[in-house]
Amino acid sequence: MTEKKLLNARGEADYDFENDILFFKVKNREYEMSVELDRFAIDIDDKNFVVGMQIFDASKFLDMPKDFLRTIKRWAFQATVAENRLEIRLMFQVLFRNRVIEKNPIIIEPLRVPMPNSNMMCKVG
Repeated sequence: MTEKKLLNARGEADYDFENDILFFKVKNREYEMSVELDRFAIDIDDKNFVVGMQIFDASKFLDMPKDFLRTIKRWAFQATVAENRLEIRLMFQVLFRNRVIEKNPIIIEPLRVPMPNSNMMCKVG
């Protein structure tokens, strides 16, 4: 069994309303390269950890109005790389008219670029 590297970190989120791109990023870690998938770009640091992601056409992908995505309050994401497969589990909450709406999408994608097994957990709020 291959040992997994583990990273727990604080992060930040941002939403580009005009281009409908949702960003999640680990604070204080710079990315070395990006891997582009169908609706996502995944940022990877020099230690081969996933340290960020962008979701393109986020409102469509998450089935949520763009105005909601401007109000992200709490979020977390866990990225696991195992056997050339990337699994991202997102959890975030938005506030709309004093109502909290939570989304928990799971994204599983094959990797075109080989990466060592790793597990990263990042949260805000």
